[in-house]
Amino acid sequence: MSRKTSNLSQIDPRAEFGDDVEIGPFCVIGPNVRIGDGCHLDSHVTVVGHTTIGKRNRFFPNCVIGAEPQDASYRKSVTQLEIGDNNIFREGVTVNRGAEKEDRCTRVGNWNMLMSNSHVAHNCHIANHAILVNGVLLGGHVHVHEGAIVSGNTVVHHFSTLGTLSFVSGGSKVVTDIPPYMLASGNDNLTIKMVNIVGLKRAGIPDATIKIIKHAHRLMFRKHTKLSTVRAIFRDELDGNFPLELTNFLDFIERQQQGKLGRAREIQRENPQKDDQVPQRRVA
Repeated sequence: MSRKTSNLSQIDPRAEFGDDVEIGPFCVIGPNVRIGDGCHLDSHVTVVGHTTIGKRNRFFPNCVIGAEPQDASYRKSVTQLEIGDNNIFREGVTVNRGAEKEDRCTRVGNWNMLMSNSHVAHNCHIANHAILVNGVLLGGHVHVHEGAIVSGNTVVHHFSTLGTLSFVSGGSKVVTDIPPYMLASGNDNLTIKMVNIVGLKRAGIPDATIKIIKHAHRLMFRKHTKLSTVRAIFRDELDGNFPLELTNFLDFIERQQQGKLGRAREIQRENPQKDDQVPQRRVA
């Protein structure tokens, strides 16, 4: 183990560190923290709780990672925060550990960017390659799927799910799930505006598949066609050979419709151990 630590930081001797970890001045590291190889904490970073951090993560000043959940029902039991590899946490980011619900854990995957003053509440799950822009606030139990982007000063209601490669415009108030590959916008009246074509192209989704997703969007959100009818239309058009993205899109909406208040995972309140199915993402 090799670690470069400022003598102005407070490091509990029980904390565990990988190789080439750099800890700047005025950081605080608690006793149940594990930090992987190549992580860099600039200055004034606090990491507490039962927090496990993977490799090559960068924490800018004034981040608070692994603090107690802001949940009135929390009773001080052991809960977790798990962070993967290659994430960036900009200035003032806060990520709370889990509350005593669901799997008792907050999770952040790999290659995510959390910009300044964004907040990840208890029991949130963020997949990989997601971006939270400045001032984004995720309520408890929010799930952010692969490659989603949430623009600045957006607030997301607890138990909401943001689908794969979805995009939410700045200043939005998200109170329902956002299906994969869609662009949503709105404050008092959040609506699905269009397909996130730029995001799909950047992810290497073929043009033919993008055309299919655009057709599905028109059927669901312009013509308000029933989901069962949409499935039947595509079975005829595609001879049953649905691309992965279309399956993800239709299955997501089906789960949403089976939930409550526009949120598939709202039923987790009644069955807290059941998790949603995070779809796979096509690799370009």
